[in-house]
Amino acid sequence: MQVKRDVLIQSFARPDSVVSLTPFAWDMLVRCTRPHTLLARLLILLDEHQLSDKIPAFARRHLESARIVANNEERVLRWEVNRIQRALRDVDIPIVLLKGAAYVLANLPVARGRLSSDVDILVPKDQLRVVEEALCRYGWEAVKLESYDQLYYRTWSHELPPLRHRDRKTIVDVHHTILPPTGRLRPDPEKLLEAALPLDGTRLKVLAPADMVLHSAAHAFQDGDLRRGLRDLVDLDDLFRYFGSDPTFWDTLTLRAEKIDLARPLYYALHFTHLVLDTPIPERILQTSWRWRPIWPLPAVMDMLVTGALASRPLDASKSMGSFFRWLLYVRSHWLRMPPWPLVKHLLYKAITRGRRKKSS
Repeated sequence: MQVKRDVLIQSFARPDSVVSLTPFAWDMLVRCTRPHTLLARLLILLDEHQLSDKIPAFARRHLESARIVANNEERVLRWEVNRIQRALRDVDIPIVLLKGAAYVLANLPVARGRLSSDVDILVPKDQLRVVEEALCRYGWEAVKLESYDQLYYRTWSHELPPLRHRDRKTIVDVHHTILPPTGRLRPDPEKLLEAALPLDGTRLKVLAPADMVLHSAAHAFQDGDLRRGLRDLVDLDDLFRYFGSDPTFWDTLTLRAEKIDLARPLYYALHFTHLVLDTPIPERILQTSWRWRPIWPLPAVMDMLVTGALASRPLDASKSMGSFFRWLLYVRSHWLRMPPWPLVKHLLYKAITRGRRKKSS
């Protein structure tokens, strides 16, 4: 399949395409990039390809502003990780940083220009209470939720209810695994913790390279709905390009995917990064991943939904076909997250309570 690339996708897949953009096209590129939180990342990408002089002054102001915001968020995130480490200094258990915090602290290229305000950590499930109590002693508080939502998090979710610091208003999400235990796929968190790598100068860890990629794939295509659109694919593209420079990485990745039950999300990650962003993936790896595809016609349906959802969003995105595709992916994410009957009860409860709130407001 060939995907028709709009100006946003084309600028990330083929950065030199910006050379031919008119001022009007640049205006649309800035407008379409902003909802995906990729303005700073676009500037960094163009800098890397020595295309900075092709950015019109009016567009550069938006991109530079976004980079200032991203740099500030990185500073805040580093400080927040420092505070979390201090709060948990007496808790003698493995503490693994996930997603944005891991990218930043491990100094990975994927962190450049990436907006990430929350800190996600992974700890053993039997230590959740110890970790929560330690964080609460240092100023974090449970975000106020209804009793049902508290029950949902603590019974069905893969993480505690979000904890917000009472002064800094920053959020830490404490995970005991990377996918909901009620979902179709259940990677063993003990295997992730065992393979995690220490961060120099800290007592924290990050996931091993293959596990880091698989977590990103699972977040995008199993537990997620691509609501952040292109950013999820750009993250995966950066990870594939960086770790893939080691020829041994690819075989390690495919073997690991089968071992921890994340082969299907990896198939989608390989397929769509290669299709949409021209990510350089060895042909034999793409062929290997074909055995993890769903049965026909689901591959064709997913191609339509994902490429449609990634399309640039018009100013009135609520009326676009892309909005409908994103809604279908949202429904899919819930279907994969919970068995049918609990899912029906959960959605009915949410619909009823949402209706009550509208009437009372």
